[in-house]
Amino acid sequence: MKKSQVYTKSGDRGTTSLIGGTRVPKNHYRLEAYGTVDELNTYIGMIRSYELDERSQKQIIDIQNKLFVIGAYLATDENVTDLRDKLKCDESLIEVLEKEMDWMESQLPPMKYFVLPGGHPGVSYCHIARTVCRRAERRILSMMQENEINPWVIKYINRLSDYLFVLSRHLSKHYNTNEIPWVPEL
Repeated sequence: MKKSQVYTKSGDRGTTSLIGGTRVPKNHYRLEAYGTVDELNTYIGMIRSYELDERSQKQIIDIQNKLFVIGAYLATDENVTDLRDKLKCDESLIEVLEKEMDWMESQLPPMKYFVLPGGHPGVSYCHIARTVCRRAERRILSMMQENEINPWVIKYINRLSDYLFVLSRHLSKHYNTNEIPWVPEL
C-alpha cells in the first residue's frame, strides 16, 4: 500500500519547510502571513459556494488563483530560490480589481452611510473575508519588517479588501437584501 502524500511527519516537532527547503517554526511570522492568506482564500471560496452572477463567479475564481500565487510568494525563501521572481504578479492585477469595483459601483446607489455586515450568508462571507483580508495585510506588513516584499503584494491585498466590501454591496443587490445602515447612538 502506498503511503499518503498528505502526511510527511516532518512537522511533528513544530517546524515546517518554506519553498526552498528552509525550516522554520510553525508560528513564524512568515507562516502567519501566508497562513492568513490561505484562510482568506477559504472564506472567498465560501462566497463562491452561493449562487452568483457569472462575472462575479469568474472574478472570484481568478482572485483565488492569485491568492495561491501570493501565498507561494510569501512562502518562498528568497535567499535559497529565485521562484519569487518567476511568479506572475504585477500592478495589472490591481487594475483588474479596480475595474471590477468601478463596474459594480456603477450599478449601486451611492454610499451614504456605513452598513452593518450581514443580510444574506453570501454577503456575510464577503464581510468575513474582508476582515480576514485586513488581518492578512497586517501579517504581511509584519513580515516586511524582516523580509523585502514587493509592493504589489500589499497593494493587491489592500485593494482586495476594498473589492470584498464592494462585492458585499453588489451581492446585497443581487440577493435583493436590504443594507442596514449603521446609525451611531450619540
